[in-house]
Amino acid sequence: MAHVVLAEMTASVSELKKNPMGTVAAGEGAAVAILNRNEPAFYCVPAKVYEAMMERLDDIELNRLADARTDDKVIRVKLSEL
Repeated sequence: MAHVVLAEMTASVSELKKNPMGTVAAGEGAAVAILNRNEPAFYCVPAKVYEAMMERLDDIELNRLADARTDDKVIRVKLSEL
């Protein structure tokens, strides 16, 4: 069965156990797909990439919340009215 691997670098669980930091370094700052019996088991993501992902998800959620609160109500004002 074919599996989608969403990383350019892969490593086996055994390789990860032998040298965890070397496995992370092999990704050169990007995610490394960890394979178990040639199937993706999980992704090993460097801390900076994970933090950026969490920030992006938070921004998406905040934008969704702001959009929901606008309810398409646009109030036009002139600068002189402020």
